Amino acid sequence: MPLGGCKYNFKFAISKQKSKKSSKGCFSICNLCSMNLIIDAGNTYVKYAVFNREQLVFRKESVLSEVVMTVKKICEHYPKIAWAILSSVNNLDSKVVALLSVYCKLHQLSHRSAVPFKNSYATPQTLGVDRIALATAAFYHNPKGNTLVIDAGTCITYDMVNDYGEYLGGAISPGLNMRYKALHQQTALLPLLSPEEIPDFIGNASSSSIHSGVINGLCHEIEGFIGQYSSRFTDLTVILTGGDAQFLSKRLKNTIFADSNFLLLGLNYILEYNKH
Repeated sequence: MPLGGCKYNFKFAISKQKSKKSSKGCFSICNLCSMNLIIDAGNTYVKYAVFNREQLVFRKESVLSEVVMTVKKICEHYPKIAWAILSSVNNLDSKVVALLSVYCKLHQLSHRSAVPFKNSYATPQTLGVDRIALATAAFYHNPKGNTLVIDAGTCITYDMVNDYGEYLGGAISPGLNMRYKALHQQTALLPLLSPEEIPDFIGNASSSSIHSGVINGLCHEIEGFIGQYSSRFTDLTVILTGGDAQFLSKRLKNTIFADSNFLLLGLNYILEYNKH
């Protein structure tokens, strides 16, 4: 077997970006033979994942204040971890980043990180690291096809990678819980509710009316976006991910693929792409 026993021996063609110039390269799945630690830091919580090649072998969450201790414990439990990638919506304190780098080599994801796709976003320096990771996952998941990734998290993000391996951008709108909070905070009397099943699209009380408006409104938005993108891009593959993906997927009429680990997969690919 090649590369010290790695059973994978196939490659994806990629175009590696170097400033404004691009040069052809290749990304081998055999490069995924070592363990990688993924650290996805949000505003309050942190998600961790350990990959052995492309296989997700561990996943955990913690509060942001416990990130250093959690990384220490994970690295002790998985001593083969040699590299980690840090994706953070907010810039972590430099002392925290320095402590994380004690346990393994650390790549901090930013708009300067190398990516396998052509980035046609007009302001790449403002593109969120989560969207960079999702676009990367889309590129490898469907390298010769059109892919729309919908991330149903705090915000709903729509990210499009076409069949030329080009990231085009997308859209950002309020997430499910953000819509509930906005109705409560921007009105005098409407209560703060959490998502739940609704028996009918016609609400016959304030609470059921809120649920119908928020849930059905968001589902119709997603269906509308899918319709718009499908009218322009042939054989469109739609990936739904994020914390609310499972809740929303069974309410959507379009054929979609729900994958809660899609962002983590993208981060793992980016880490491999930036090791050399």
